[in-house]
Amino acid sequence: QVQLVESGGGLVQAGESLRLSCAASGNIFSINYMAWYRQAPGKQRELVAIIFTRGGTNYADSVKGRFTISRDNAKNTVYLQMNSLKPEDTAVFYCNAQIQKTVSDNWYNYWGQGTQVTVSS
Repeated sequence: QVQLVESGGGLVQAGESLRLSCAASGNIFSINYMAWYRQAPGKQRELVAIIFTRGGTNYADSVKGRFTISRDNAKNTVYLQMNSLKPEDTAVFYCNAQIQKTVSDNWYNYWGQGTQVTVSS
């Protein structure tokens, strides 16, 4: 089995920072990418940032310049440094990864349980 476990959410004031972490564990042969999504109340889940194992990152326009995604490949862990937080960043943040459990396995998407980020004005 593969598990993604997030941590680091919480309640902060506008302008403050938070750092989210997500560790992947279990039967992992290879990871193609790791990403952060978020879902605000009444809205669809949206991609926040993604980082590819072979290099490269991508960000939602709304977080460019404020959020930074990084990864520790040895630990199968992805981070999201969130600076200059705004009330509109309030959402449940989910970790996502595309993982291959064996060399002959297909690639599958896995999700964490989510962590709440609340930004007060």
